[in-house]
Amino acid sequence: MLYKNAEVAPEKLVAAIAASKDRDLRRLVFGLGIRHVGTGSARTLSRQFRTLDALMNAVPEDLEAVDDVGPVMAAALVEFFSVPENRESIERLRAAGLNFISREPAQTADGPFAEKTVVLTGALDGLTRSEAADRIRAAGGAVTSSVSKKTDYVVAGADPGSKLIRARELGIDVLDENAFRELLG
Repeated sequence: MLYKNAEVAPEKLVAAIAASKDRDLRRLVFGLGIRHVGTGSARTLSRQFRTLDALMNAVPEDLEAVDDVGPVMAAALVEFFSVPENRESIERLRAAGLNFISREPAQTADGPFAEKTVVLTGALDGLTRSEAADRIRAAGGAVTSSVSKKTDYVVAGADPGSKLIRARELGIDVLDENAFRELLG
């Protein structure tokens, strides 16, 4: 592919590579392609273990103690990190300067959303959905995308959709934006 300004393309590529080295640990964990580890579980594992080295050295019992990690995922993680070729690849990534530390806030067990499942619907003023989800997770909660009997709260912003209707049908507590912010402190 030819670029109009051939000098700009390499500079952009170098900048993109440099920026990718500083991404949070959850992206690296997901990017390793470990069987049964999706984006959500990569985030959970990164928050729990805080470093790739701690995750790599975790035993099945430690892994299964993490929310959303069962025996199948724990076995897949242990197996992945026991393969010498995978460890060699990880060491090459370390030598290349990739970030091996989670910068996300640790999940608290005693926050206002501790052990609660929360669904977001509608637009929140001053917070993206991703930022709101991060705040919920930092306050001990789990964020899911669909309303079910297991949902504890639905946070409804402006123009909420069918999730609000479903929450009302199931009798789930609905928080407006002000109540949500109040709970967060």
